[in-house]
Formats: sequence, structure tokens, C-alpha cells
Amino acid sequence: QVQLVESGGGLVQAGGSLSLSCAASGSTLSLYAVAWFRQAPGKEREFVAATPRGGGNTVYADSVKGRFTCSRDNAKNTVYLQMNSLKPEDTAVYYCAAERTFGTYVHTSSNDYNYWGQGTQVTVSS
Repeated sequence: QVQLVESGGGLVQAGGSLSLSCAASGSTLSLYAVAWFRQAPGKEREFVAATPRGGGNTVYADSVKGRFTCSRDNAKNTVYLQMNSLKPEDTAVYYCAAERTFGTYVHTSSNDYNYWGQGTQVTVSS
């Protein structure tokens, strides 16, 4: 079983950048597809980005494409989310999630992910 811990959230002005980390323990992250989701107050959790177990072919939500970059360092058992050109509508709690997979595919539904971190708050001021 894998345990996930997010870090790197905070308060930033619109147009700024933040980098989130998702550190795994208890298992080798290279065996898992890893995704980022976010949830704003009063809204449903939404997909942000996902990287397959082998890296490459990362999938992004249209709302973050071109601004966010999801990457992984399997040697460090960590997945990252670099967020640039942040907007107030990016304000949310960001969660990383993992799914044990056997291919280079990813899912964009939160229902497919079995393991979740506790979340980290990202606040973008206008």
C-alpha cells in the first residue's frame, strides 16, 4: 500500500507560480499512475493532471493546459505539479492520488484512484 503526502501549497498572487510535491512511501511509485485533483469550496473535486506509471503521455485538464506541468521522479518516489500563470480560479485544495496500473494509461475520474494524500491548500489572490 502506498501513502501519499502533498506539500508546497500556499498563497500567491495572480500570475505567480507554485510547485507542489507528492511524496510516496510504503511502495514504489513507479508502479502507479499518479494524478492531481483539486476541490474548491462548494464545488466537486475535479481532475487536473495525471502521469502514467512509466512517465510520458501526461494528461491535463483543458483549464490548466499550457500552465501546469506534471512530472515524476521515480528515484525520489515523488510526483510534482509545477503551476505557472496562476489565476484566482485555481484556488482550491490540491490532492494527489495513485492507482496501481499495469500499462501506460491514466484515468481522469477520481473514482479510479485508490490512494489519496491529505491535500494542500493553494490560494491565488487577484
